[in-house]
Amino acid sequence: MTKVLIATEKPFAPAAVNGIREVVEGAGYELALLESYTDKADLLAAVADVDAMIIRSDKATREVIEAAKNLKVIVRAGAGYDNIDLEACTEKGIVAMNTPGQNSNAVAELVLGMMVFLARNGYNGKAGVELRGKKIGIHAYGNVGRYVGEIAKGFGMEVLAFDPFVAKEAIEADGVKVVESVEELYSTCNYISLHIPANDKTKKSINYDLLNKMPEGGILVNTARKEVIDEEGLMKLMEDRKDFAYISDIAPDCKDEIAAKFEGRFFFTPKKMGAQTAEANINAGIAGANQIVNCIEKGDTTYKVN
Repeated sequence: MTKVLIATEKPFAPAAVNGIREVVEGAGYELALLESYTDKADLLAAVADVDAMIIRSDKATREVIEAAKNLKVIVRAGAGYDNIDLEACTEKGIVAMNTPGQNSNAVAELVLGMMVFLARNGYNGKAGVELRGKKIGIHAYGNVGRYVGEIAKGFGMEVLAFDPFVAKEAIEADGVKVVESVEELYSTCNYISLHIPANDKTKKSINYDLLNKMPEGGILVNTARKEVIDEEGLMKLMEDRKDFAYISDIAPDCKDEIAAKFEGRFFFTPKKMGAQTAEANINAGIAGANQIVNCIEKGDTTYKVN
């Protein structure tokens, strides 16, 4: 019998597990569950006899891939897939997939929620500022970026975007102003919402020189990956500009130093939180389960990333 594993350090919502179970067992497959594990040995043991697996932010390293002797499909329930060793998957003929778009609204709502939190000084009772009339720049106009723009317009914000991989006409059709360069985006906007992937070209690309172009009171919101931030440049900027603030759902390695020096000018969630809603869990989990079944039964590799 085909065996599918859900392996999640951060467990899915129960309704998501139930939805995955319905899809998997409905196809005549066996479902195994590994949740809240803390020892990598548990993961290595769990993957030994599975044909497919669904993960979240879990690290599917070469060691994990090689331990999964029967693995045919691995799905990351979410958009980012830099936690999967794609080279190892390709070498073994394993199809690696993501589930783009399923978590997008959850991430976008968190972006605006964190913006309001900081704009109102962490709800400390002192006068803050409003979002209405401010400019927000969306750096990478994919699924999440589109939702951020939609919600921001509801706040009365002016929405701008830069993404060389999306047609200008498609962005403008959403009522969003397209700028011609990333430098223009940063120099124009009060808020930047960051959605670029982490790869060789983007890692540490959000640096001192780029961030220093932001207007007075500029705020960077990062729900992408911490690796895209040049943390040395970030620290220098926060030292040099007392008006600049940084919000993220993935704390930088220098978080303790930021906390010690820049009270009131940062906010970091305890863990990666963008996709942590019941709805996002359900959407991504069930999408992943359906993709596994369709891949095994029909050879459908629509969302293959390797």
